[in-house]
Amino acid sequence: MQRNARKKFTALIGIALMTGITVVAAPAQAAKKTTITYFSFSASPDHIKTLNSIVAAFEKKNPTINVKVENAAYADYFTKLKTRIAANQAPDTFELDYQDFVTYADAGALLNLGTVSAKDKSFNKNIYYGKAYDVFAQNGKQYGLPSSYSTVVLFYNKDLFNAAGVALPNSSWDWSDEAAADKALAAKLPSGTYADFQPVQFWEFYKVLGQAGGQFLSANKKTALFNKQPGINALNWLVSKQTNGWKPTPAQMGTMDDGAMFAAGKLAMWHSGIWEFDAMKNVPFKWDIAVEPGGVTPGNHFFANDVSVSSKTKNADAAWKWAKFLTSDASSVKLMIDSSWEIPATSAKAPLAAYLNSPNPPANRQAVFDALKNPVVPPVIRQQSQMQDAVNAWLSKALDGSVSVTDALNGAASDVNAILAKE
Repeated sequence: MQRNARKKFTALIGIALMTGITVVAAPAQAAKKTTITYFSFSASPDHIKTLNSIVAAFEKKNPTINVKVENAAYADYFTKLKTRIAANQAPDTFELDYQDFVTYADAGALLNLGTVSAKDKSFNKNIYYGKAYDVFAQNGKQYGLPSSYSTVVLFYNKDLFNAAGVALPNSSWDWSDEAAADKALAAKLPSGTYADFQPVQFWEFYKVLGQAGGQFLSANKKTALFNKQPGINALNWLVSKQTNGWKPTPAQMGTMDDGAMFAAGKLAMWHSGIWEFDAMKNVPFKWDIAVEPGGVTPGNHFFANDVSVSSKTKNADAAWKWAKFLTSDASSVKLMIDSSWEIPATSAKAPLAAYLNSPNPPANRQAVFDALKNPVVPPVIRQQSQMQDAVNAWLSKALDGSVSVTDALNGAASDVNAILAKE
């Protein structure tokens, strides 16, 4: 049958050639495309264009996969993600930060990436910065690929410092040096301009506690330890900036947040994350950064974000390809670095050299890497948001003066111990 069919087809071609009839071959069936979703918070609002460019590069390299991107502001992101997971409508892939990762991994919401990476002969975990890769493992299973890591540094307005005749910050500063600069600046800055801004909230407190030589939780995560003397010293340091008039009160800030105040030239110093570099590149004054001053010991934030895959995805292989591309492909890494979108978690040296040599401010980008020499990793439990909310409520009371620093920390420790008892 097949041989006869080939003979008939050959005969038809011959007839067509003699009679001038054109034979058109049937079009090949188009390859079926797979669409996956990716939900992100770190792209909003300054890096959505960069993320879209990464998606375009991925789809060009993987023409059978479409990536549908969805973004949400950090303040809303996890509420939306939890709602979607609870409704069995989880995105195929989504971004997590380290502090929320444990909750999702323990809840069974994440795919064990070992099930798909084992089939990918090109994959090597050593393409990632080791610490950033390792923190997204749980019980020996890898549940995320690190997309970036970052820290907090001391931004400073060089024009304000120079006008006040105060020496610029440097890597040897400790709290006493910062306090001396705060005092000198406050005496000379114009009305409505302030020496310093450092938020008083969970994320700052745990790090400043580390700088004070303290420990947030016991090693077994059963007891809060932050209400000991180092914690008292840490919170006193944070609160003192406002009580001394070095930091603006909420009323003095009005409708402006800390980023807007720095951009408007109203803050001489600003403790904030390196993700703000791109937003500040066109401000009308000269600025730079330094490693944050330590207390009795150096200590700096270590934040890391990852791309995880939903345990419910129906497109695990496509999701894996996207996660790997976003976090490690050379074109993705370059786009992230060019836009100052945190630091890609790559172990490759060439892209990081480009980051250091960026023509955009700050000039002292080496401070970013120097800060990573003394990381203070966030305390993380399954009931992370409850712990953060409890601590923040008491820190706010200490800042507004409604309770003493000691009473605030004791109250927070009592609440956290109750949360830990349910872990």
